[in-house]
Amino acid sequence: MKAGEIAELLNGALSGDKNLDIVNVGKIETASRNEITFISNPLYEKFFNTTSAGAILLSETFNIKSQRNDLTIIRVPDPYRAFLKLIDIFNKDEHTSEEGISNYCAIGTDVSLGEKTFIDDFVKIGDNSSIGEGTKIYSNCSIDKSVKVGKNCIIYPNVVIYKNCEIGDRVIIHSGTIIGCDGFGHAKNEDGSYLKIPQKGIVKIEDDVEIGSNTCIDRATIGETLISKGVKLDNQIQIAHNVEIGENTVIAAHTGIAGSTKIGKRCMIGGKVGIAGHLTLCDDVIIGAASNVSKSISQPGLYTGYRAKPHREDLKIEASLRKLSNK
Repeated sequence: MKAGEIAELLNGALSGDKNLDIVNVGKIETASRNEITFISNPLYEKFFNTTSAGAILLSETFNIKSQRNDLTIIRVPDPYRAFLKLIDIFNKDEHTSEEGISNYCAIGTDVSLGEKTFIDDFVKIGDNSSIGEGTKIYSNCSIDKSVKVGKNCIIYPNVVIYKNCEIGDRVIIHSGTIIGCDGFGHAKNEDGSYLKIPQKGIVKIEDDVEIGSNTCIDRATIGETLISKGVKLDNQIQIAHNVEIGENTVIAAHTGIAGSTKIGKRCMIGGKVGIAGHLTLCDDVIIGAASNVSKSISQPGLYTGYRAKPHREDLKIEASLRKLSNK
């Protein structure tokens, strides 16, 4: 693709060689002459003078301190989003054309399979389940009985979905994830032993959710554990029984959310966060990485710390502790 064609595609303003051949996207540190890169984060502005890329996406306000005649520049309103668009264009997903049912899978009775589904080798689908049109299920997945999977989902190898769980449309589930296993519920007996609390609910995952590898979402004790529309979960996250996560919330790796906690819409949870059970986090809350949330949060904003608190308050406490340590 010519640089000029890319500029036209992105509605960008080009300066430089419009006939430059671009064959892929690349990281700004390592891109080659026939690749295009971008600068969005100010931390990467220092690479403008050293990148070997042939073309670069810049914001309309990016201040070029030293001109480069060997670099074609395309200015766009949002370089990051423009770059994401180019990633898709230059790296077509090879799975999109797959369809058909493997001779080496096991499909139960009264299973509904939509058109253009792809069921790979050694997949098991339980009785009374339904798989929506265009959904692809890869090797070694186990779909228990009475599971509903929507349209155009991608379920990567070694995913397990327990009985009765519901998966919406366009959901992506990465390898090793388990959906619908029992919640961690045990009642202590008088003799000190534990009685298992029955876990009879389900997990419901709404449309356009993406779940990373080796994440575990427990079924509700009764009712449902709910992952709302547009939620994005990273790898290795634990979501306990009866948790509810609001629309378009994102959660980074190694986070654990205890039972019955409710998280609002558009929240951003950093990596390695712990959230205690039976709490409520309102909409638009940001939790800094490695924080622990032990109380409900009713005001939007950034919260950090061992016991998460408003970020400015946390900084003041940290500064006070440093002063004490220097005395």
